[in-house]
Amino acid sequence: MFKLLATAIALVLLGQQPGPTPGVKPSQHGTVTQKVAATTITVDYNRPVARGRELFGASGIVPYDKIWCPGADDCTTLAVSTDVKVEGQDLPAGTYTVWARPGAEKWTIILNRAHPVFHTRHESVADRDVLKLEIAPRAGAHMETLAFYFPVVNGKRAELVLHWGTVVVPLGIDVP
Repeated sequence: MFKLLATAIALVLLGQQPGPTPGVKPSQHGTVTQKVAATTITVDYNRPVARGRELFGASGIVPYDKIWCPGADDCTTLAVSTDVKVEGQDLPAGTYTVWARPGAEKWTIILNRAHPVFHTRHESVADRDVLKLEIAPRAGAHMETLAFYFPVVNGKRAELVLHWGTVVVPLGIDVP
């Protein structure tokens, strides 16, 4: 009798799908830090997951030509410990929120002085935009969870990329 009851309970438990873990956000927190010469560059963000959804464009969760924070919850930040050049434009040392206006051919990456800011509130801080950079994205392997990383670090130059789905948006950073 005990074996029959134990087997029945095990079969019921095996058939159940695990539910969400209480208190665990679907977009996990991530941080990437890179030292380039004497400069420390840090990106702090929450990492949304594709989950089979179309990501960019008219039928995507991120429409073209609308400002979006590449992340979830609080806005993604980029901190640089010294003055740097991003895509040839001066960026003073400090912490900035990161925004993007995706497009089919070009993306605009916006760095803004306001932080902390919720990830859907660019219109309330647009007057604090510091840089607007036009970037041509490139295709890459599928990245299920949004990622920022440094695929190239060479002397006083680095490439920081935003990568989600098959879209890779590179930013060239030069340090003193």
